[in-house]
Amino acid sequence: MSVFSEVSTIDLVTQIARQITEAIVAGRLKPGARLTELQLSREFGTSRAPVREAARLLESQGLVTFSPRRGFFVRTLKANDLRDIYELRIGLELHAASLAVERATPDDIAALERQLGKLYETAETDSVEAQIFEDFAFHRMLCQAGGNARLIKVYDELAMEMRAGITLIGKLYDDPHRMAETHEPIMAALKKRDDEALRGALRYHIAVARDAVVALFEEFESDA
Repeated sequence: MSVFSEVSTIDLVTQIARQITEAIVAGRLKPGARLTELQLSREFGTSRAPVREAARLLESQGLVTFSPRRGFFVRTLKANDLRDIYELRIGLELHAASLAVERATPDDIAALERQLGKLYETAETDSVEAQIFEDFAFHRMLCQAGGNARLIKVYDELAMEMRAGITLIGKLYDDPHRMAETHEPIMAALKKRDDEALRGALRYHIAVARDAVVALFEEFESDA
């Protein structure tokens, strides 16, 4: 069964890159897997050129690596990579949170509360992928509430790498119910427009995730 579906002739490179990204994040393409241009072009129903351009785009985003005379491969993330990504995420989200305190609308806050409800709902399921997706959706919405489009673009690039890494582990770093609960102090501080409390809750929340994910990755690497 083919991993990919055929794409239309409109903006081929973006569509191909998006499907490859989704396959990496969902764990259907494993770290170290080779992206064979000929095979992919057949699956997508295109020539090899847009596949190559899509791979170059993903290389610039850190999801794919290129080896001369060998081709493109899904990037293999290491524990140190995840540590660096999470540290950058902390700085990015803390800045976004301060902007959100000033700029978040009542609709933004209501949407975040609904998203928090989704975190509790998915905690009742066995789908780790869904739990990861809804968690990152909450944080992306918080960044969106800050009203900086360029910040969102950077966040999306980080989120792709983090989601791919956590999917590789194959489990969440915390009990899904507990993970949902840890978003409550973030939500409460935002509703009060308390910048200090929001930044503190967010820093603690992400730092705990960072330490747990890095530890799981170190364990994963030692078992490999």
